[in-house]
Amino acid sequence: MNADAIGSRESESQFDCQENGLPRRIKSYVRREGRITVAQRRALAESWARFGLETDRSSFEPVALFGRRAPLVLEIGFGDGESLATMCATDRESDFIGIEVHRPGIGHLLLRATALELTNLRIIRADAVEVLERYLPDGCLDRAQIFFPDPWPKTRHHKRRLIRPPFAALLARKLEPAGQLHIATDCESYARFILDTLLATPGLENTAPDNGFAPRPHHRPSTKFERRGNKLGHRVWEMLFAKLAR
Repeated sequence: MNADAIGSRESESQFDCQENGLPRRIKSYVRREGRITVAQRRALAESWARFGLETDRSSFEPVALFGRRAPLVLEIGFGDGESLATMCATDRESDFIGIEVHRPGIGHLLLRATALELTNLRIIRADAVEVLERYLPDGCLDRAQIFFPDPWPKTRHHKRRLIRPPFAALLARKLEPAGQLHIATDCESYARFILDTLLATPGLENTAPDNGFAPRPHHRPSTKFERRGNKLGHRVWEMLFAKLAR
């Protein structure tokens, strides 16, 4: 699946406790190496300096990162990176930041970015919540997108889902006025919770008719996970919200 997970029950805590009793935020992902190819490993060694961003600074200033002022798109959990690479190659007038924690997917995207000679892509391997809270300035994003995140389907794992009211509010804060928040999932119950959460988030408005689900935007390529789901007859639910202008 492509991203950090989404929320389910507002009443569940986003924190557990460490042994010393201090609160610790529950991560929406589990780091697992998976199978990494020789080519992906080589890309990580050779191309990370060109595309990668280290979280060893106080903040990421988009103009400084890309050397220009352009619309900025953030994708959280890009999976194997194929769809993100396609968007970067198709829309070279925009800049893109992709966040992912799994090295094989990052290695694959580095291979594609190098082959396509992308200059409008930067990659971060870190917790998306931490990146949004600490490194990206408010009002900097033209679009934030999360495609086919892990739904953590077991009830006891719902606390790991990412899109809950506090995170939706954080995303809204990072969007510029009229900036878009785009989420797609093939899990209906998950989609309906996300829709309700976004509808209740101050500062966001649904761009779809009757406050429902949106048609698929032309800018979103299909993903490997999505194509596999299509073969199994899975439907996709799209949510497209915009930040209200002040």
